[in-house]
Amino acid sequence: MTPEQLLHHYDRASLWPAATALNLPTAYQNALAVRRLRMARGEQPRGYKIGFTNRSIWPRYNVDAPIWGTVWDTTLTICEGEGDLSLAGISQPRLEPEAVFGMAFTPPADASLDDLLACIAWVAPGFEIVQSHQPDWKFCAADTVADGALHARLLVGRRVAIAEVAQGAEAFEQRLAKARVTLCRGTDAVEQGVGANVMDGPLHALRHFLQTLRACPGAADLQPGDVVTTGTWTDAWPVAPGEQWTAVFETPLSPLTVSFS
Repeated sequence: MTPEQLLHHYDRASLWPAATALNLPTAYQNALAVRRLRMARGEQPRGYKIGFTNRSIWPRYNVDAPIWGTVWDTTLTICEGEGDLSLAGISQPRLEPEAVFGMAFTPPADASLDDLLACIAWVAPGFEIVQSHQPDWKFCAADTVADGALHARLLVGRRVAIAEVAQGAEAFEQRLAKARVTLCRGTDAVEQGVGANVMDGPLHALRHFLQTLRACPGAADLQPGDVVTTGTWTDAWPVAPGEQWTAVFETPLSPLTVSFS
């Protein structure tokens, strides 16, 4: 499909008629073309999502590496611990509890973990609402890239300054990697996860993403003020209007609740 056709399906929450049969480099170029179309109609990039960093779920989704895509001003919501999101216009929505970074600076070339940490202003709990325009969430990796990296919405909870978490990248990453989350639908716990699920920790996921972003021709670098959501600590769970979900994160992240309409 052309970038215009991809955006048409995104806007109408309609399923694709068939697999794209793309390779990954072509899929990323299509995704960047869709990004330009969205910017031309007035949407503004607000950062990036990293997907499939949780290696434990790769076999379920027929992937073997992380992907990335754009977060938009039209898809980003920031709250202090409770938020409301509409599922209108989202195709086969699912929910993922994640750690989200807010960038203070553009990281230097070949950034170490300490270099990366020095460029981050805050960390927060997040719910990414992901979607698929392929029937029954059956796809290959290139399909997911062309499909906007499956990004639909991002709810960011209470932000914590990096200095309040730990001094130094090793201590910071250990705290996040060891932190657990319990994902609840209403009052029922449905799954538990841990920060180490995302490539051994969210900071490692960020470093991997930055390397692949900068290797992609035409991709825009991270900018001050960008948000980056680093991947789900659990599986992605189907959601529906009328439901309320809570992710009970251990410190340094706080609980986050979302109500869907």
